Amino acid sequence: MTPHTDLPSDLLPAAVHRFLAAHIVRDADTASSFLAEAAVIVDQDETFRGREETYAFLRDAGSEFEYTTEQIGAHRVDGTHWVVTVRLEGTFPGGVAELDYRFALRDDLIAELVIANHPA
Repeated sequence: MTPHTDLPSDLLPAAVHRFLAAHIVRDADTASSFLAEAAVIVDQDETFRGREETYAFLRDAGSEFEYTTEQIGAHRVDGTHWVVTVRLEGTFPGGVAELDYRFALRDDLIAELVIANHPA
């Protein structure tokens, strides 16, 4: 197992780095272009599968709120798994959240993304 290390975003795999850049500015078209055809996104125990569902999630997630997103950590788990921790601040309940975006890559695309609360 590869030890966890903090990485700047430009050292993440291209698909992860570019996905996050697009997702942060709410560009669902660009973000979804880094997903595999049969990609799965899990957010708050809700699962979205395939091109249409994952695109709809990326387009609509958090759209009722205003918030900023800042990458506060990242590490490589192994050759195909990466975790990026982001801090959200905004008008949603609680006002602040730290989330882990857990990526699984296949053929240089995102096959799976699990979004979960960062452990305290």
